Amino acid sequence: MDVASLAPTGALIVVVLFLLWVDLHFFARGRDPSLREGAIWSLGWLVLSLLVAVPVLLLGDGEDAVLYSTVYLIERSLSLDNLFVFILLFSYFGVPTELRARLLFSGIVAALALRGLAILGGVALIERFHFVIYLLGVALLVLAYRILKGVEENVDPEKNFMVRIVRRFYPVTDDFRGRHWFVKEGSQRYATPLFLCLTAIIVADIAFAIDSIPAAFAITRDSFLIFMGNVFALLGLRALFVLVDGLITRFRYLDETIAIVLATVAVKLLIEDFVKIGPLPSLGIVAVLFAGGIAASLWADSRDPDAAEKRRERSEKTSGRPAESEEEQAPEKEPVG
Repeated sequence: MDVASLAPTGALIVVVLFLLWVDLHFFARGRDPSLREGAIWSLGWLVLSLLVAVPVLLLGDGEDAVLYSTVYLIERSLSLDNLFVFILLFSYFGVPTELRARLLFSGIVAALALRGLAILGGVALIERFHFVIYLLGVALLVLAYRILKGVEENVDPEKNFMVRIVRRFYPVTDDFRGRHWFVKEGSQRYATPLFLCLTAIIVADIAFAIDSIPAAFAITRDSFLIFMGNVFALLGLRALFVLVDGLITRFRYLDETIAIVLATVAVKLLIEDFVKIGPLPSLGIVAVLFAGGIAASLWADSRDPDAAEKRRERSEKTSGRPAESEEEQAPEKEPVG
């Protein structure tokens, strides 16, 4: 592997580090972001990520641009599950709001590194053993089933082996000690709940790296395009964090839609030796499925008299805290006269 072949990856890493710095320093630094602010930043990250297809088109060709866009859309949808798990872990460990941004940033960096390793390992395996393709297809079908069951069923910090290992070697403080991962009291070194949450997040990142990469391999074998799609799918998760409650409550068929997309991609992977589906049709299928899921959610809510109550239940299940009713969310009316 020569320097010229490493240049695009090096340039991408530099751009990513800069964008992570922008996100960390300019998005609601030191305060709670508003819903409007989260929406604006999330939209900005989405537009930026889709516009990346333009330089891909100019430096490569139209097919590469379509492949990148398809990988990005699929990985972005899967990154939502990352985010939901992070939120559940924050709730379980009782992480204060002011410390969540740092943990989210650490989780994103860990996810980028782990997915890069998973992509390199996956490409090597596929090139050496073609039957791995079929294993990846089956893995996607299993992932689709797991998502249908719900992400909360796959999260139990007490059974997290890294958390158990930390507790075996370090006593844990009863409360948070600011931004510290470890503290020393007397001659004893203690881990803080912040570090326990970080270890749980890293384990979740490993699981998601293993789960999500097969979906990208179903679209392309180009490791650079796969890594690029994953990179931009993970950027801006801090802003998307703010919108999760609203997304979940309005998109009642989110899990089902993601599961159907993954199952469709799995079938494409399993039949690719017999039926070839080009990049543009693949992108069209993914877009139609997501649009159908959104439309079905809006239609079902409009016909369900208990839609408001079910939205509150979905919000509580995801955020781990009681959701306000629509009456409580509405601003109080000033008395007349």
